[in-house]
Parts: sequence; C-alpha cells; structure tokens
Amino acid sequence: MKVAILAGGLGSRLSEETGLRPKPMIEIGGKPVLWHIMKIYSHWGFNEFVVLTGYKSHVIKDFFINYYARYSDMTIDMADNSVEFHNVRAEPWKVTILFTGADTMTGGRLLRAKEFLSGERFMLTYGDGVADVNIPELIRHHEASGKLATLTAVRPTGRFGVIGIGSDGAVESFSEKTDSDGVWISGGFFVMEPGVFDYLTDGDATVLERKPFENMVQGSQLNAYKHRGFWRPMDTLLDKNQLTEMWANGSAPWAMWEKTGNNHA
Repeated sequence: MKVAILAGGLGSRLSEETGLRPKPMIEIGGKPVLWHIMKIYSHWGFNEFVVLTGYKSHVIKDFFINYYARYSDMTIDMADNSVEFHNVRAEPWKVTILFTGADTMTGGRLLRAKEFLSGERFMLTYGDGVADVNIPELIRHHEASGKLATLTAVRPTGRFGVIGIGSDGAVESFSEKTDSDGVWISGGFFVMEPGVFDYLTDGDATVLERKPFENMVQGSQLNAYKHRGFWRPMDTLLDKNQLTEMWANGSAPWAMWEKTGNNHA
C-alpha cells in the first residue's frame, strides 16, 4: 500500500526555518521531520511513498537524490573521478516526488497524484506531524468500517478543527477551530479508498478538510480511528524545540524503529 505525504505548504508560522526550506524539511535531531514520518510507516512495513511537494520542492528532491551519498561513508579517487561507498546507510524506500503546485490546496495536491494512487487503497498524512500510531490496527479499523476514508482522531490542546464521532466510529460533524480542550481533532494518518477522488471536485482549490470531508460526513463515508497515544504537529518553533528535545533525550514516542533496532540511517 502506498503512502502519500502532503509536503507542499509554506509553513508561515515557522518562518524562522521555512525561509530556506519547506516545512517538512525542518530537522529533528539532524533529520527532516519528513524522514521521521516515513520511518514511522517503514517501521510497519510500508515503504512506497508519494511525496506531494510545492513550496521549495527542489529541497526535498535534492535530499532524496543525495540520500545514498549523504548517509554513507565513501572513498573518492580524484584521479579517475571514481567513488567507492562503505558502510552504506540506506532505507528500503521507493519515493515518488511530485510537484503539485505552489499554491495548491490539500485536496488539490491529492488530486494531482491520482494517477499514482488510484485503483487501490492508499494512506495519506501531513508532512509535519509525528505519532506512535499502530498503522496495521488503523488499517483494520478502516476495513471494518466499510467507509471510503478513515482519519486518525487525536486529543491535543484545543487549537485545531473539531470532529464529532458517533458510537460506531462514524464521523458525524467536522467544524472549524475551537478554543475548547478535551475534544477529538483530525491528526492525519488517513486510510483512503480510490472513491475519495470523486469528492475532489474543485481542482487545485479543493481543501480536503472542507467540502470533501463535509460531503463524506453527509454520506456517512468518513470514519475515525481514535488514537490515544502520542501525536504532535510541528506548527511552531516551540513544537520543533520540544520534539528535538524528546529526540535528543531518547524519549521520542514516535521513534518506534529505535526500539526494534530497525534504524538504517
């Protein structure tokens, strides 16, 4: 199953960092948050990614093009311009990088990737949030729901859009931001069926979290998987610093691969 990652936004609330690179390339412990997200999925055996880029797309492309050399030791013979690699540190990933427009909205970016994702179930998440989500359990919950899409619901502080969830797991409402604490909000980590593309009707202007989700709610086609573990977006410099501190202290809950020794780079 492929994993699509939304990595095209400007990240204006992190302007201290995003003047030179896109938000998903801001580093936690020397590695982009995008890398951390991919490692989460790879930990569970999902290694095929479609990265939906926009702002400063070339920075993301350069990272993956140079990944093999960046994280491997090497001997360079300058006389014949040959390179020998040692102690190769690579990931078992196949990465498709798509430029989906500088100003395209979330649903529009997904729509631009249709030819790479349609025809089969796929996963989607934001390129700035990490979590210790049990991905296989999430997929099983999605399959049991029989709905077109499942979002991962989390409980952070009350500064995001709010969702209402019925007793059967169906999303019953999807509203704008609130200052209330203790509510469920969408944390990304979606599982989707190809039929989702039928709801992306406004081209590049399609905001996934608005009309498409609202119409899915009306048609009882949006499901929620309640994740009670760790989830954190990297929206502000404070978020970045706190995530970096967790990583430096060896207490990053999302770094499940560290616990199993599955750490290629």
